[in-house]
Amino acid sequence: MPGSTAPPAGADTLRVEAPVTLKAYLMCVFAAFGGIFFGYDSGYIAGVMGMDFFIKTIEGPDAIVLPAWKKSLITSILSAGTFFGALAAGDLADWIGRKITVILGCAVFIVGVVLQTASESLGLIVAGRLVAGFGVGFVSAIIILYMSEIAPRKIRGAIVSGYQFCVCVGLLLASCVNYGTQDRDDSGSYRIPIALQMAWALLLGGGLACLPESPRFFVRKGELEKARVTLARLRDQPTDSEYIRDELAEIIANHEYETSVAPVGGYWSAWMICFQGSLFTSSSNLRRTILGTSLQMMQQWTGCNFVFYFGTTFFQQLGTISDPFLMSLVTTLVNVCSTPIAFWSMERIGRRPLLIWGAAGMVVCQYIVAIIGTVKPDDDNCVKAMIAFICIYIFFFATTWGPGAWVVIGEVFPLPMRAKGVALSTASNWLWNCIIAVITPYMVDTDKGNLGPKVFWIWGSLCACCFLYAFLLVPETKGLTLEQVDQMLNETTPRTSARWVPHSTYAGGEKAEKSVQHHEEKVASSGSDGDSQV
Repeated sequence: MPGSTAPPAGADTLRVEAPVTLKAYLMCVFAAFGGIFFGYDSGYIAGVMGMDFFIKTIEGPDAIVLPAWKKSLITSILSAGTFFGALAAGDLADWIGRKITVILGCAVFIVGVVLQTASESLGLIVAGRLVAGFGVGFVSAIIILYMSEIAPRKIRGAIVSGYQFCVCVGLLLASCVNYGTQDRDDSGSYRIPIALQMAWALLLGGGLACLPESPRFFVRKGELEKARVTLARLRDQPTDSEYIRDELAEIIANHEYETSVAPVGGYWSAWMICFQGSLFTSSSNLRRTILGTSLQMMQQWTGCNFVFYFGTTFFQQLGTISDPFLMSLVTTLVNVCSTPIAFWSMERIGRRPLLIWGAAGMVVCQYIVAIIGTVKPDDDNCVKAMIAFICIYIFFFATTWGPGAWVVIGEVFPLPMRAKGVALSTASNWLWNCIIAVITPYMVDTDKGNLGPKVFWIWGSLCACCFLYAFLLVPETKGLTLEQVDQMLNETTPRTSARWVPHSTYAGGEKAEKSVQHHEEKVASSGSDGDSQV
């Protein structure tokens, strides 16, 4: 931040984390399982709204399609719930912990799924999706925060990309289940896909109960011994290891540095800290909050959820595809098979180049689809070409913006505002998710806007905005600890960030034990006042 004192130089910047072990890796990987939870819930609804039995249950025995306003309501109400759930999760994560917040989200989600499974009318399925949305909001906001805080820097990008891969797996599983139940002539056609969601919530909640809490949460609470034990468990090291001492000291020193620049007060001031600083300073809290929220907005602007939410009904409207459910399954499979590339590319190529060139690739594909859909929308061969370029577009999304947006928002916020910053960013994702879910049926349905494939003119133009945004505003964060990312943002601009290398630490080599001791004394002297500020 401008005018602030730089961290001490001369420390060993390479010894701020222990080497990655298999046990440490597997613990971090499991947290990514939360993506299946989110992906399946997003994916099943597209197929269910195209099932004959579900349409007749909601509309009546003579209905053959849901009206646009009901498709819009059923799809978007989940996103409305997740918006408020994500905002509430920011407070809960700082109060009761990252892990417990996610487990609580799983429990709320299960309640919503029970309501949906029991539904035989529009009202109950809407209510169930709203309740489930709150749970998804808790999970989607805090699981990213949790993974970013526990993952070692060398694999953090790959781990968080694994979350997006699990989202894709969830979408694929939803498509497979929908494909298997679509022809049933009973309520099992839609109740089976809905009820299966409970399995993912139970697995995630039960598994997380066995994993440690984030050590950065304990540092924020001033419980340093718990932070030390937790960090040792995550890094698979003894508690008296020099690696654990140095990394814990760096986390503490960075936290003290940030709170000295922007002290955390009561409830409202804890939220207002997210909006401090100048809009024209790249390291200010305001700029970081805008970066996180706008990056998630841009991810939704790519049009990805048009394909995943409304793909089945869109393919039905084209009129030349014999099996829209199978085609939706194919596009989801492309998404799943492409995303693992990001495990390697996020750490090898970097976040910033992938977001820039991924947006460029999506622009080209979407404009080609739009041109074909405008010139020859009824030609079978042209429709096949459209499908091919939709799949290529999904490839670009799955390897770049899909995981990249989640990776970056987990890295750019300092510890005092990290939970709330990630919560605001995730809430932005769900807000725009909701907006797109509301307006899309009105743009493409035959009885409304009837844009059909021409809607890709809109998505392509928005992806062009994503290209400019990534080039001008997204920094490069690969290979850095969360504390080094904070230091880098203080010293560079987005376009020069890729050339920055760590040159100092917040704690300093011989200052490590002093940082721990000073923080312990500070917490002890503050007494109960410290708890009231958390």
